[in-house]
Amino acid sequence: MRKTVLIVLAGVCAFACIDDKENKTPVETKKKVEIQKEPTDPKDTELYEPVPPIVNPTGQGGVPSDAIVLFNGKNFDNWIHTKDESPVKWILNDDGSMTVKDKSGDIQTKQKFGSIQLHIEWQSSTEKRASGQNRSNSGVFLQERYEVQVLDNNDNDTYVNGQVGSIYKQSIPLAKASVPTGEWNTYDIIYHAPEFNPEGEKTKSATITVLHNGILIQDHYEIKGTTPYIGWPKNNPHGKGALRLQDHGDNSGVSYRNIWVRELD
Repeated sequence: MRKTVLIVLAGVCAFACIDDKENKTPVETKKKVEIQKEPTDPKDTELYEPVPPIVNPTGQGGVPSDAIVLFNGKNFDNWIHTKDESPVKWILNDDGSMTVKDKSGDIQTKQKFGSIQLHIEWQSSTEKRASGQNRSNSGVFLQERYEVQVLDNNDNDTYVNGQVGSIYKQSIPLAKASVPTGEWNTYDIIYHAPEFNPEGEKTKSATITVLHNGILIQDHYEIKGTTPYIGWPKNNPHGKGALRLQDHGDNSGVSYRNIWVRELD
């Protein structure tokens, strides 16, 4: 009798397990995967629209034909002082460059931008006037608040998230690619602006790619927020902003030339 009971219970268990499995199966297999047939004709994978615009890479005297020339060495027409929007007091040089006038203040473009491709050339002072963060210190600020550091780091160590090519206090550059002190450096920057919802919350971070003298030093870095000297990054909502160049206020002697942007939005 005992054997019979055990057989019956085993049978019930087996039936219940099978029934339970069958009940779950339709739920687990409800999602269907659609498999598209692979094209066999080359024309099936060829697109003819949209047609990209034509850009002459040297159409404006060596500058791309669709670029906005912000500084060509002749005047400060596109620039104002950040503090009071007064005419620029920096030094306009005969060689087509401009040099920071110490303690005169930052300057910025009159025009405001979102996402851009930026080309800018800069030169540290030929004189090694100081050390650390005080040697030829300046900065390129995207939308007035996100800084790419300019600094003479040749035989001049400092904190690495504040060295030349860093996203200041955030991202250490992948390489130090400076030319010798007093020679001209180039930054080519691809910058995509952050996005905010109607409530003022950031929904997408800004990203930045930087080539220093043709060397990749920031690779699509996701910017955490503003780049302050003290404190954490801030993410207050904003729209388009100016390109700002820094007067560090310590006789930096930094010069700039050949500045242009291509708008990407």
